[in-house]
Amino acid sequence: MGNLFGTDGIRGVANEYPMTIEIAANVGRAIAYLSKKKGHKPRIIIGRDTRISGDMFESAIVSGICSMGVNAISVGIIPTPGIAFLTQDMRADAGIVISASHNPSQDNGIKIFNSEGFKLSDEKENKIEELIFANNMHRLDPSPKELGKLSRLDDAIGRYVDFVKSTFPKKLNPEGIKIVLDCSNGATYRVAPQVFTELGCEVKTLCDQPDGKNINLNCGSQHTEILIAEVLRQKADIGFAFDGDGDRVIAIDDKGKILTGDRMLAVCSAILKREGKLKNNLVVRTVMSNLGLTVTFEKLGIDSVFANVGDRFVLEEMISKGAIIGGEDSGHLIFLDHHTTGDGLITALQVLAAMKKEEKPLSELARIMKVFPQMLINIDVKRKPAIETVPKIMAAIKNAEKALGNKGRVLVRYSGTQNMCRVMVEGPTKKETEAHCRRIAEVVKKILT
Repeated sequence: MGNLFGTDGIRGVANEYPMTIEIAANVGRAIAYLSKKKGHKPRIIIGRDTRISGDMFESAIVSGICSMGVNAISVGIIPTPGIAFLTQDMRADAGIVISASHNPSQDNGIKIFNSEGFKLSDEKENKIEELIFANNMHRLDPSPKELGKLSRLDDAIGRYVDFVKSTFPKKLNPEGIKIVLDCSNGATYRVAPQVFTELGCEVKTLCDQPDGKNINLNCGSQHTEILIAEVLRQKADIGFAFDGDGDRVIAIDDKGKILTGDRMLAVCSAILKREGKLKNNLVVRTVMSNLGLTVTFEKLGIDSVFANVGDRFVLEEMISKGAIIGGEDSGHLIFLDHHTTGDGLITALQVLAAMKKEEKPLSELARIMKVFPQMLINIDVKRKPAIETVPKIMAAIKNAEKALGNKGRVLVRYSGTQNMCRVMVEGPTKKETEAHCRRIAEVVKKILT
C-alpha cells in the first residue's frame, strides 16, 4: 500500500502522483463512502484556492462524490479555514479543500475536514488509503437512481466574512487604522480586504489579482519584501501577508519589521494571561519555535508544551492538554475558542485587537520577545532516510550542538509536504549561527541530493 497523506493532507505536483485526477476522484469516492449512514443522504462541501489546476481537481473530486450517491456543495475560491467553518456551520458530513497552501503554483493538494471542522485523524486517513489501494470501489457504486448531485453555495464568502468579523471584540473600534494586505494572489484575495474594510479600517491591498499561476509568486507570507516596502511607503500602522490558502499570516509592524508566528503568539498570549483568559495558563508551540519565546514565557510565568511541526499536531496537543492558543513560527496560529483550525484572518484580527487593547503600535508590543539569531536552510533531497541513521549528518549535528552548548540549538528534519530537508540552527550570534547551519547543510547536500 502506498502512502498518500503527509502532515497536511495529500500534496504534490499537479498531474504527477499522488496529485492525479484518478487519485482525486478516488479520494472523493472514499470520503463519500465513509460518510454514508443508513437513512441519511450525506453532503460534502468543497472549496479551493486560485491555482489553475483547482478546477480540474474539483471536477474529479465532485465526480467521485456523486458517483458514490452523495451530494456535493461547491463554494468556489475560499480560504481553507472557511471550509472548516462552513462544514461545521452547515452540518455537512465533511469538507474538502483543494490547495497546496504556500507551495508554488504547479503544486496542489487535498485537505479534508470532518463534520466538526477538524482535520482528519490518522485512523480516518488510513481508512481512505485502504479503500483507494484496495482498488475495488467500483463494487460499492450505487444504482443510477441513487447518484448524488452537485449544487453551488453562492453566499459562502459572506457567511465566512461575518464569522471572521465576529471574532473581533465588539467593544473595540479599529476605525481609521491603516492596514496593507498582501493576499498572495491566493484564496484571501476577496475576503481579506472585505473583512478589514467592513470593520472600518483604511485598507490597501497587494497581490489580489490571481491568474491561476501567480499564487505565492514572490509575494505572501513567504516573500514579505513588497509588503514591507508598501507599509513604510504608506506609513501604515500594520501589514499582513497571507499564504496561498489563508490559514497562516505574517505581520509587519509600523517600522517595517517582521513578526513571525512566535512573536504574534507571545503578544496574544501575554494579553490573554493579563485578562485572565489563558486557559490552564498554557500555550502550545512546536520544536521549531525560537529560543526567545522560551525566555518570554518564563518571564511572563506562562507554561508551554512542545508539539511536532504541523498544525494538526499543535491542535492535538491543545485539545489533550486543554489549551486555547497554540501555533507555529510559520504564522499558523490556532485560537481554539474562535475556530477549529488555524486561520490567518482570525490571527490578524487578534493582533489588531492587541494593538487596540494596549493602545500601542505593534513595534512596541513586539518588544515583549527578543528573537534569537536563527538560520534555516531548505535543501531539496532525493531521498528521506531517518536522520539518526546517517552517521555523517549526525556527526555534523553533534559538533554544532557541542559548540553551542546551552546557548543555542540545532534541528534537522524533513518537510512533511515536500521532498525537502530543513536545517535550523539558533545561537548567540548571527555569525556563529550561520556558520553552524551552513556546515550541516553542506553535509546534508552531499549525502541526500
